[in-house]
Amino acid sequence: MVNGIWNRLGIVNEELKAVMLAVPRHLFVDSALAAQAYTDKSLPIGAEQTISQPSMVAMMTNALAPNKGDKILEIGTGSGYQTAILAGYTPRLYTVERVAALSKRAQGLLEQLGYRNVIYKIGDGSLGWESWAPYDRIIVTAGAPAVTAKLKQQLADGGRMIIPCGDRETQQLLCVDRSGDQFRETELGDCRFVPLLGKEGWEK
Repeated sequence: MVNGIWNRLGIVNEELKAVMLAVPRHLFVDSALAAQAYTDKSLPIGAEQTISQPSMVAMMTNALAPNKGDKILEIGTGSGYQTAILAGYTPRLYTVERVAALSKRAQGLLEQLGYRNVIYKIGDGSLGWESWAPYDRIIVTAGAPAVTAKLKQQLADGGRMIIPCGDRETQQLLCVDRSGDQFRETELGDCRFVPLLGKEGWEK
């Protein structure tokens, strides 16, 4: 299925295609669900979290438009699948996950697959990771009630953030571009993510 999403999404980025095709998605889901790994749907990964469908991963990464050498912050490590996609673009990827078991599982798998440029944190993703800021790119893989102030502060001048915002059930995927103290938001389409829990997200 991953081979067939490009035309439907209008994605012509050959580097993104190559990166996604190189990542073995079936390893990031439970073995009982491996046969469904390449279908275009989200799948449970435990702890009430999901791995996003390939089309959403492709769309978000394409919209993020990372450049080689960018410093990237990912909020929501989850299964580690999106992490693996992003790791192909940057010398150092920072990723935050609230659920310790998911973070440790993702770290173990990514290290087995040879990803050595990922720095992991277990904590409140709604607050970002201030000690390494600013970031050229920020991607949030959980639905927030609004674009959080902490993440906006950690976005570099000229940087871009992709974040789903809305209620706990459905959201609008937003592209946030920073220019000085100005933040321009562009709507990319409806989406549905698990809620971003934390001080600047939703209460559990």
